[in-house]
Amino acid sequence: MAEIHELPDILANQIAAGEVIERPASVVKELVENAIDAHAGQIDVLIEEAGVQSIRVIDNGDGIASDQVAKAFLRHATSKISNRHDLFRVHSLGFRGEALPSIASVADVTLETAIAGASEGTLIHFRGGELIEQTGTSARQGTDITVRDIFFNTPARLKYLKSQTTELSKIVDVLNRLSFSHPKVAFRLSHNGREVLRTTGNGNLQQVIAAVYGINQAREMVAITGQDNDFKVTGLMSLPELTRANRSYISILINGRYIKNYPLANALIKGYGTRLMVGRFPIAVLSIEMDPLLVDVNVHPQKHEVRLSKEHQLTTLIEQIVRDRFAKTNLIPNAYANYMGEKIEKERSTDDFLTKLSDASQPFLVDHPAPQTVADYEQIAQQFDVNDVQATIIHDQTDLEHVNFGAKYQGDTPALPFGDEGVKMAADQTELDVSDETVTATDVHGQGFPTLDYIGQMHGTFLFAQSTAGLFLIDQHAAQERVKYEYYKEEIGKVGLESQKLLVPITLEYSTSDMLKIAAHESELAQVGLHLEPFGSNTVIVREHPGWFEPGQEEETMREMIDWLLRDGQLSVADFRERTAIMMACKRSIKANWSLNDVEARSLIDQLGHTENPYNCPHGRPVVVEFSLKDMEKMFKRIQDAHESWIEYDNHPF
Repeated sequence: MAEIHELPDILANQIAAGEVIERPASVVKELVENAIDAHAGQIDVLIEEAGVQSIRVIDNGDGIASDQVAKAFLRHATSKISNRHDLFRVHSLGFRGEALPSIASVADVTLETAIAGASEGTLIHFRGGELIEQTGTSARQGTDITVRDIFFNTPARLKYLKSQTTELSKIVDVLNRLSFSHPKVAFRLSHNGREVLRTTGNGNLQQVIAAVYGINQAREMVAITGQDNDFKVTGLMSLPELTRANRSYISILINGRYIKNYPLANALIKGYGTRLMVGRFPIAVLSIEMDPLLVDVNVHPQKHEVRLSKEHQLTTLIEQIVRDRFAKTNLIPNAYANYMGEKIEKERSTDDFLTKLSDASQPFLVDHPAPQTVADYEQIAQQFDVNDVQATIIHDQTDLEHVNFGAKYQGDTPALPFGDEGVKMAADQTELDVSDETVTATDVHGQGFPTLDYIGQMHGTFLFAQSTAGLFLIDQHAAQERVKYEYYKEEIGKVGLESQKLLVPITLEYSTSDMLKIAAHESELAQVGLHLEPFGSNTVIVREHPGWFEPGQEEETMREMIDWLLRDGQLSVADFRERTAIMMACKRSIKANWSLNDVEARSLIDQLGHTENPYNCPHGRPVVVEFSLKDMEKMFKRIQDAHESWIEYDNHPF
């Protein structure tokens, strides 16, 4: 057997780097988390070629004392914890002492840092894990670290990096999550000299969401809050109509750390219930505060995965908070704004942008022709001080501020990276505000479902109704689906009270492997009233069924219920009952082109108003949409532009 020997430090660090430093985004994450732990209020991240060529992170944090700088690059050297008790009460983002030595072992790293009141700072340079230089230097308080040529000495890792677009998206995602978890820190991200992300650092989470996802999405978010003896949950989540095709827009934060946790994300989704369309997921930023003793972050080197004590208690709390938030909120989508007015709103937002800049540029307009385009306003900005209106057009990255973003870092003495005034958000973003009573375009009524007066039916499919607020269009199939769903969900919960004996038993045949699965889930089937008896090696027989089965559809309903178990495996009784209720509601509801008389239509609308969620069918589709009185007046031009009115136009008041 070969002799056992201790690995050199450089090789050990390169091995550790395989776990900690997976790609350029991993470097950005570790360095920015270090800056946050150093109490930085402003952090600039400048990357070149998606981070492969260069990653530079500049912060205004505490800095590192001169006699501590070299220690920071030693393996398992950290200022975050000291003993095993600290390991289970971690309050910082980093604590393992692996990031800097791992990065230095696979890249060229230069770090400049200084603490408050020091006569000079320190510059240290590592390449491939070897110390190249350490000297004093003039530096401001904080840390400026540059990582070049990542994986230059481990080409196998470099070969497996994805395209620049993919690697850049990973970096942006890291900064997005960190900005959500630390809204009081001002972040700026630049790629190849062009600004990609900027946040204000004023602590307003909704403004951070506006910077990341866009202003319109931020306005469609509602605040949530709730707590119990162990957990406090706050955050913002989108209205049911604002969804995405995957879960990646759900950010779960525990004590300021972004984590990946399926049960918690699933609890959020379950809180929406049937308000979400099938296959759609909300946008959400959920911040959870808890005693550090209840969470173990020392599970994975990248610290994305954690173990939680009392996880079931937390998931129940999250689900209840979300359900309660929507319980009394009017979620009827505005038809004009969501379906007809999208193009109009885009044009209006551009007009508002130009109007704000025009107001700020009045001194120029005295002696110059009125500007017509964004480019004209940029020319004005170069001649006059219009700093009070700073606007960023994300899709136009060629403006002077973006092109010169990195110029302030050049020269012998690093300038303050953020300027004297710090970072400012675009003018329209600073108007965003959030509270527990956030009001959005779709929450105009403030309280629950309105009282509707039936008007008529169109094409045997849609019902018209009105209230004091405006005109409402109702999808009659979706409406009855909702009514039937809530009826069946309650009735299925009464299994055992009523069953129907069959004169001729029903036999169902399955393969041997399916029979074994069915036998394993016999109790779940029995709890929803489906009792199966073995009848040979590959057959089961059913002699009775729940009373709520629709006559003529008994066998079809049984097969579909059994297929759910065969397909999904683990299926709770609650999920089983819900799926059954959805299936029964869909099968037994009126379809399109089905004429209703006035009595039937009024009864359906009245029943809809008494349901728990009258806004969506069980599949998440909208049941009713609204045209407000103001929308109707706009469509018929009864509301004119501010500079013109019909009365002034022809002196005819109407």
